[in-house]
Amino acid sequence: MFNIDMDSFDLEKTFDLIVLGGGPTAIGCAIYAARFAMDVLVVGKTFGGLIATTHLVENYPGITSVSGQGLIDMFKDHMDSLNIPYITDEIRSIDKVDDHFELNSFFQKFKAFSICIATGSESRKLGIPGEDNFAGRGVSYCATCDGPFYKDKIVCVIGGSDSAAKEALFLAQNTKRVYIIYRGDEIRAEPINKKRVYENNKIEIIYKTKIVEIKGENTVKSVIFDNGKEFEVDGVFIEIGSIPNSNLAKQIGVETNEKGEIKINRKSETNIPGIFAAGDVADAPFKQAITGVSEGVIAAYSAFDYVKEMNIEY
Repeated sequence: MFNIDMDSFDLEKTFDLIVLGGGPTAIGCAIYAARFAMDVLVVGKTFGGLIATTHLVENYPGITSVSGQGLIDMFKDHMDSLNIPYITDEIRSIDKVDDHFELNSFFQKFKAFSICIATGSESRKLGIPGEDNFAGRGVSYCATCDGPFYKDKIVCVIGGSDSAAKEALFLAQNTKRVYIIYRGDEIRAEPINKKRVYENNKIEIIYKTKIVEIKGENTVKSVIFDNGKEFEVDGVFIEIGSIPNSNLAKQIGVETNEKGEIKINRKSETNIPGIFAAGDVADAPFKQAITGVSEGVIAAYSAFDYVKEMNIEY
């Protein structure tokens, strides 16, 4: 059902629920909606989300260890088993028309009685000189995607989160040396990953330091620290958090917090009836694949209740 043939697709059809996104949250929502016998469609820019670029997932219940792409492949198989349609597209605007919503992409229009926004987030940038210039030429936001290009080279990871620790551990498998550069005085990784970092003799942590510039010629050659020191590296991997993809929600009047995250209650409801949100784009304090899936499931159930109360006659 992936990337269905739009020539044979009924664009006049009004779905019970349209899920926006392509990551675990969106998939979890769609699977439960299908199990509730809702007519559901998933529309996303890319299938898999950020977790598809993760080296290893070791905290998803029932699965001891799997690659991010491996987990997404399992989700895809589950969607296929329920004949849930997925369309690669980007929704540009949403309008409320009578009892339903109209979702407009670049080339087509979809209709739904309810919507779940599960559009996730995108990598946050440092915003320093050289970052944009060397993007794809030594600056990366995905170790799994670009790490293999740095075999036997020296790289640095910017950040002190659990994600930064995992990026460093992945890079250490092939690189000559990995430096974690963190502005704080102790990395904030999960205990098991912190232990792995400390025990890996190819990883070194430089604390209380910021990068203020990235330099090079055709590719990255060095970074400049905030103390003025120039430090030679072949690659810079930036892992300093993410920005919620909530612009579409803001356009239609969905309330967000100061971080741009969509405000939801325990039912994944937003301030607009019929519009729900879940996952990294929402304001839950802990963002993991398993928590996103949980919120997506709650959104599906809430959407089911919302549509049921409309007493729609087909």
